Amino acid sequence: MMTKLLTTLLLAGGIVTAAATAQAGDIRTERVHFPKGEIGTTIKDSIKGRETVDYKLRARAGQGMIVSLETDHSGNYFNVLKPGESNVAFFIGSNEGNRFEGDLPESGDYTIRVYLYRNAARRGESANYSLEIAIAAAGDVPSEADR
Repeated sequence: MMTKLLTTLLLAGGIVTAAATAQAGDIRTERVHFPKGEIGTTIKDSIKGRETVDYKLRARAGQGMIVSLETDHSGNYFNVLKPGESNVAFFIGSNEGNRFEGDLPESGDYTIRVYLYRNAARRGESANYSLEIAIAAAGDVPSEADR
């Protein structure tokens, strides 16, 4: 009896894990490259439903970074994740707004995750957006004139 219950629980757990993995599979990853001689770039794109886009870029500890999102959908946000992090963001756009500005705490590949808020994603809504990203030398925050 105990073996049958344990087997049922393990199978149910596998189904839940498979469903979570399928949802996570909607993340598209793109490497960000700045044009030669520039400290930033602008990306124009769109997302729909549960689609998420992870923009990856390499930066060094102490460099200043600005990320700004302009969108045609009020439920479109971005988060910023530290190198090596896959889920926990140190900047959460839905709480802090669609602009991040600050010095980076460590070196490595940062992730800028663009997404639709849950209720809009469930309804299959879409958003067109423009994402501005700029990185300056350690201790400098990029200015509008630099971008």
